[in-house]
Amino acid sequence: MKDFFGVMGGYFAPYKRFIAMTLSLNVLAAVMNVFSFTMLLPILRILFNVDQIHYDFIPWESDMDFAELAENNFYYFSQTLVEQYSPATALLLFGCALSILTLLKTSADFGSAATLMPIRTGIVRDIRGKIYRKILDLPLSFFTEEKKGDILARVSTDVNEVDASITSSLEAVIKNPILIIVYMTTLVCLSWQLTVFTVFVVPLLALGIGKIGKSLKAKSLLLQQKWSEGFSLIEETLGGLRIIKAFIAERKMTERFVSVNNAHRKIATRVAVRQSAAHPVSEFLGTVMIVFVLWYGGMLIFSGNTMLDASKFIYYLVILYTTLQPLKDLSKAGYAIQKGMASMERINKILDAVNNIKEVAEPVMADTLRKDIVFDHVSFSYNRGHEVLHDICMEIKKGQTIALVGQSGSGKSTLVDLVPRFHDINEGHIIIDGVDIRQMSIHSLRSLIGNVNQEAILFNDTVFNNIAFGMEGASREQVEAAARIANAHEFIMEMEKGYETNVGDRGCRLSGGQRQRISIARAILKNPPILILDEATSALDTESERLVQDALERLMKSRTTIAIAHRLSTIRNADMIYVLHEGKIVEKGSHDQLTALGGYYKHLNDMQQL
Repeated sequence: MKDFFGVMGGYFAPYKRFIAMTLSLNVLAAVMNVFSFTMLLPILRILFNVDQIHYDFIPWESDMDFAELAENNFYYFSQTLVEQYSPATALLLFGCALSILTLLKTSADFGSAATLMPIRTGIVRDIRGKIYRKILDLPLSFFTEEKKGDILARVSTDVNEVDASITSSLEAVIKNPILIIVYMTTLVCLSWQLTVFTVFVVPLLALGIGKIGKSLKAKSLLLQQKWSEGFSLIEETLGGLRIIKAFIAERKMTERFVSVNNAHRKIATRVAVRQSAAHPVSEFLGTVMIVFVLWYGGMLIFSGNTMLDASKFIYYLVILYTTLQPLKDLSKAGYAIQKGMASMERINKILDAVNNIKEVAEPVMADTLRKDIVFDHVSFSYNRGHEVLHDICMEIKKGQTIALVGQSGSGKSTLVDLVPRFHDINEGHIIIDGVDIRQMSIHSLRSLIGNVNQEAILFNDTVFNNIAFGMEGASREQVEAAARIANAHEFIMEMEKGYETNVGDRGCRLSGGQRQRISIARAILKNPPILILDEATSALDTESERLVQDALERLMKSRTTIAIAHRLSTIRNADMIYVLHEGKIVEKGSHDQLTALGGYYKHLNDMQQL
């Protein structure tokens, strides 16, 4: 339980009011339950004609012990009812009193459960919201090391497991300790000797339950990890369905999934067997405890060493047996919590992940590019491993277009990702208008930059919302104007609902050229002073390339542009071309200068012409 409150304690803080209400109602329910059982005493005495003595009323202000005084006057009241009416009528009256107390108890039970629901649903909502915000906050490097399917499994399956295991156990965790305390207090008042004996027997119950539950958390963690593998495989299958069918690999993929699925089932069976053992074990040990108490209580009564009579002893056994149920529920909750804590461990791997993209205490705010962007001896490696970029030096004047060329894996995309601080450099400085970007506000830095990538990333939303993405309060006129500049307005108006047409998952209802022009319109609407083009036309056919290139040229006017290109024909007019090879700048100059140089760039150019 210490681990439980350590991990989950922070999630309870916003719901203190509901926790106070449910605690109060549970205390009321427990007290009403004890009082309702008290009604059994006069009923038992009437049924078995126990009372052979006459009770007289003792004033409440008497010096007599309050417990004895209350017991005497209670029996006096019940005896008076029997004498004034009849035993049958008295039984009916006590039965009605029992019904009223039970109604109060069940109403308090319902109230405590109702006030618990906002806590349960709120905690699950808060965990999901916290994970989503953390995913948006984490740097891109985190997701290059994690499987997408595993992250999805943590957000969905693991959170559902926390809901099913931990939050569903909240009632047991809050309610049952209160019931146990109230019932045990009642048992002590009835017979402290018998209760001391009972307390020595109870650890047998805890020992049996503890031995079963020790490995449950570890098995549950393994279970969730195994299902993450299955989730990742499903995600890969959906993404690569075309390739799987093209290479007739359905059987191979099925075998992989069946293997993971069978392993998951095997572990799930073990976990379920251990969890299902909780009830029969606690039931058996509880019965053993009742037998011991029955034997010891009988000895006390037979020897005359106790104030208990037969009716009180039956009442004691009723309370004791009632105490067993919250003990069993608490043990079940312990199992469920151990299972859920395994899922919380996996969730916390995301929540506790460190974001190394830090913002300084008093960041510099930037509203535009006034002078230049300077790369000053920049070096970078992922996780301090092999250097991807080494000693990069570049200067980009305001309004210039510079191009990065080189073979795949030379570090071009990584270099442009450093400008908006998707990653932080290891050595050197990137300076905008004389300010190191690490001293700038991340929000203001990224507001200066527009991106058009090789893969046009669209969301499952309308054309309008995709173009206006990230731009609060964009009007229809502004969106249409951006679409016209991007050569997108005509094909948008030909769609069934125009700008309100849904583009489908990742823009699947559009062609590659259409997707790219919508992403260009999005960049135009943002109107950034710095533009990053990452092979924006490399995946398009000739006609689409012409339309997109025309839109890009309009977008690039009066902006500072960094363009990555494999097709050298698209960057002939760049002010400066930097040639990267294995993370280093090996050549730089204009197209004509590099061609005349006869080096690596000319070799690339000749290969493309050939």
